[in-house]
Amino acid sequence: MSDVLSFSCAVVTGASSGLGEEFALQIAPRVRHLVLVARRASLLEDLSLRIGGMFPQVTVSVVAADLSVFSERERLAQWLAEQESLPDLLVNNAGLGDYGEFATAEWERLEAMLRVNIEALTHLAHALVPGMIRNGRGAVVNVSSLASLLPIPDFAVYAATKAYVTSFSEALRIELREHGIPVLAVCPGPVHTGFGAVAHRGERIPGGSLRELFYVSREQVVRESLTALALDRPRVYPALKTAVAAVAISMLPLLLLRLAMGRRPRR
Repeated sequence: MSDVLSFSCAVVTGASSGLGEEFALQIAPRVRHLVLVARRASLLEDLSLRIGGMFPQVTVSVVAADLSVFSERERLAQWLAEQESLPDLLVNNAGLGDYGEFATAEWERLEAMLRVNIEALTHLAHALVPGMIRNGRGAVVNVSSLASLLPIPDFAVYAATKAYVTSFSEALRIELREHGIPVLAVCPGPVHTGFGAVAHRGERIPGGSLRELFYVSREQVVRESLTALALDRPRVYPALKTAVAAVAISMLPLLLLRLAMGRRPRR
C-alpha cells in the first residue's frame, strides 16, 4: 500500500463519538464517499454536517444501525452492496465494554458486547472483504486494545473479545496478503472517550492515577493508526508508552502475568 492513503468509499462503525468520530474526521480528506455507522442517528447527522462543512468534496452517508442485531448488519451490508462504489476501507471501531465481576454482570450486557465486539466485526469483514478482493484493492482496520494481551479480572469478557480481534486480524492479514489488502489491528491503551463511562456500571475503576499516566488522546491514536496502515504494519500500539507496555507484557512469562493480574487493584 502507498504511504499516501486514498479511498473511494470508507465505512466507519461506532462513528457517533470517541475514536470512531476521530477516524471519520481524519479519513474524510482521503476519501470520496464516507459512510458513518452507529446507533445514534442524531449524532451521526451532526458529524455529517461538520464533515460536509470542512470537506465539501466528500459525500457523507449516515446509516443508523444497532450492530448487535443480525438483521441490522444484514441491512447495512445490503445497502453497501447497492452503492455506486463498493467500500475499499472498513474501520471496525464499534465496541462495548463492561467493568465488574463476571458473576454479577447482566447477561444481556455481556451478550451485546460479544455480538458487537466479535460478531459484528467479523460479519462486516465477511460482507466487505470479497468485494475488496474482486476489485483488487482495500484495507481493514480493526480496533482492538492493549487489553487483548492480558487476562484482566473484572474486565474478563471485554479483554477476551479484544484478544479475538487481535488474533483474527493477524490471521486475516496473512490470508489477504496475496491480494494486496492490508489488515491492521489498533491496540490502544486508555483513551478519554465516552467508552469508560458506559463500561464501568456507574462505579469508579481502581488505579485511576496509574491509568492517567497511560492515557493517549484520540487524535494521536487515529493519527498513528493511519500512519501504520499506510506503512502496511500488522499492529499498532499508539504512543510510545503504550508500545513499551505491550513489549513488557509480551515478555512476561504466563506465571508472572497471572501473579500480576492477581494483585491488580480491584473494587
